[in-house]
Amino acid sequence: MKKLLFGITSLELGGAERVLVDITNQLCEEYDITIFTIYAKGELEKELSPKIKRKSLYTVSYQELSKFQKHIGIPLKILLQNKKIYQKNIKENYDVEIAFLEGVITRLFSNKNKTAKKIAWVHNDIACVFGKGIKAKLKRKIDKKIYNKYKTLIFVSNDNLESFQQEYPEIKNKKQVIYNYIDQEKIIKKAKEKIEEKFEENTINLVTVARLVEQKAIDRLIKVHKKLIKEGLSHNFYVIGDGPEKEKLQNLMQKEKVEKTFKLLGKRKNPYPYIKKADYFCLFSKFEGYGMVIEEAKILNKPILITDTAAKEAVKNYENCKIAPNSEEGIYHVVKEVLNQKTKSKTINSKYQNEDILKQIKKLI
Repeated sequence: MKKLLFGITSLELGGAERVLVDITNQLCEEYDITIFTIYAKGELEKELSPKIKRKSLYTVSYQELSKFQKHIGIPLKILLQNKKIYQKNIKENYDVEIAFLEGVITRLFSNKNKTAKKIAWVHNDIACVFGKGIKAKLKRKIDKKIYNKYKTLIFVSNDNLESFQQEYPEIKNKKQVIYNYIDQEKIIKKAKEKIEEKFEENTINLVTVARLVEQKAIDRLIKVHKKLIKEGLSHNFYVIGDGPEKEKLQNLMQKEKVEKTFKLLGKRKNPYPYIKKADYFCLFSKFEGYGMVIEEAKILNKPILITDTAAKEAVKNYENCKIAPNSEEGIYHVVKEVLNQKTKSKTINSKYQNEDILKQIKKLI
């Protein structure tokens, strides 16, 4: 039985994290699987098959760390002591080592191993994910060397692959697109669970599921929401997720006086009943990798509103979707259009094909 080692920052609630849990749960009957995380105590650990082994560099969760540890201390330590940390913690021999997320784990897993085939998974638009400035330039320079150490690079969308090639044209190692695996039956089943929040039946309810980070641009949604409410277009916005921007967003909501109609619900282990109850599912990010949550919304047959990012690849041939220009003004016009329809949008049936994705992953391994 082949031994596989998957690495990811943590198994907290998130798109890439859910994909990893679903993939490994499917593969653990055929492979000896270990998941290595930088941080422990992720909510999704409980969803892993008991056949899957777990290791963590730190026994605490990301939330338990100080701001210094999160943003400087630990990333810097891993960067400077990369090889030493790898050799101390990855002692077993694995047939395949897969860094399942760009960033810290990809740098750590880039260290040489005599036996392991090295694979790196890229879930985001590499040209946007690090932002701008000196720190971003340094990361790009480091990662150019890092990615060259991997035998194969996997991308979750064609847009991501193209963006990577533009950013790093000199990297010539094998590249392949494999769409995210999703456990469709699990989503449909979980979507039937009851939730405490009651959605208003006489108004349009919009739901987004996103980490509260700058990339997801929730601040733009608050401003658009305020503008539309002021124009007399009644609607509610529900945001499921948590993150470092939470306090900033709460202050903006108070400033705009929209706390009653724009609601930050925080983390939800099961976001699917909220998506199912929504009249529209939204993902108005500044940039995206692919947008796995869009596929989940499609499985639940929801009308979808997104910005023009790599996420548009997920709605190709999906009729019930509107793509907004990637700006505050663009979002405003698209949301205004659906609110002016004054009718709740109809759903359409969508099927997600997982068999080919699993075959691709097994062939890769």
